[in-house]
Amino acid sequence: MRLLVVSRPFVFHGGVETATAGLVEALVSHGYDVHLLSPRGQRPLQGVSLHTLSLPRGPAVARALALALGTRLFVRRRSWDVVQSHERTLGQDVYRAGEGCHRGYLASRDMVGGRGLYHRVILALERRLFETTRHIVAIARTGKAEIERLYAVPAERLSVVYNGVDLERFHPRNRDLHRGSARAETGIPPSAWAALFIGSGFERKGLRSAIEALATLGDREARLLVVGRGETGPYRALAERLGVGERLRWLGARADAERWYAAADAVVLPSRYEPFGNVHLEALASGTPVVASRLAGGAEVVPDGRCGAIVDPRDSRAIAGALEQIRSLDQGDVIASARRVAEPFTYAAQVAGFTRVYRERLAWKA
Repeated sequence: MRLLVVSRPFVFHGGVETATAGLVEALVSHGYDVHLLSPRGQRPLQGVSLHTLSLPRGPAVARALALALGTRLFVRRRSWDVVQSHERTLGQDVYRAGEGCHRGYLASRDMVGGRGLYHRVILALERRLFETTRHIVAIARTGKAEIERLYAVPAERLSVVYNGVDLERFHPRNRDLHRGSARAETGIPPSAWAALFIGSGFERKGLRSAIEALATLGDREARLLVVGRGETGPYRALAERLGVGERLRWLGARADAERWYAAADAVVLPSRYEPFGNVHLEALASGTPVVASRLAGGAEVVPDGRCGAIVDPRDSRAIAGALEQIRSLDQGDVIASARRVAEPFTYAAQVAGFTRVYRERLAWKA
């Protein structure tokens, strides 16, 4: 099958990008003739035919429009069995809604109508793609329900295909390999209890709530590791006001996330808006329990009470209580349970889900 995938350039330390990279490589390994259409900056991938889409320099709104229109023109010039886009574009057969709905994201920030030209254009593109794309793939049931609610997309045009996770890279054995060195790197004593916040876009991911929860914990030696890109100033100031500034470790964006899952005793991700969040699967695959937001699609894979907890992301006391609950569980049982939960979420299972969608597409063309 000749498959064109449309995606922004991806790397291996961002959630959306990691998910795309893993899927594309799995499609190749399963025998698909994969072509990738991407703006400049995408590195070559073995077995993938790369096509570069030139976008103009300038404001984000111009680039968003150029990507959408450029994709439509590119698709029309050649014959493809299936065109799958991971971006808000035009002309695709399948749209993978990996970022959820921009409309839903704005609502989570109390910006329902959107302010400024950029948001209005993105909303218009989003509305158009949901109207015209033959099939939409959500990455969690939460996202599917949101698309149905906000855009009235019929259920027969919607599927759910969960992300896969690299079960070799993210594995409980990393605790033996990396825990000591990672903690030493950040000055965390071996005996200290540590939670990990991992994600870029600190406001959306709920870093404020995570810091407030740290301040609420009874253990005044507990630490919080922060991995990701974002403006740290307001959060450093908050931590100082709450008296926990010295208990935070700011690590920035890291390509070695597996070391930090190994270093942590739990992951805390109180996201305000999160279509899925690969962190959930990566942590569980690593044997690390997760305190997840009830608003996140990734919460669907976290078994509450066994190796994680589901909380209101704005309730820092509930988050702290969930962390305390996790601390009370037998560590060996938590690690084993978390790993078992993650093991079905392979890239092969993800490819199988998309294959069902592609077969429907080929039936439409027949």
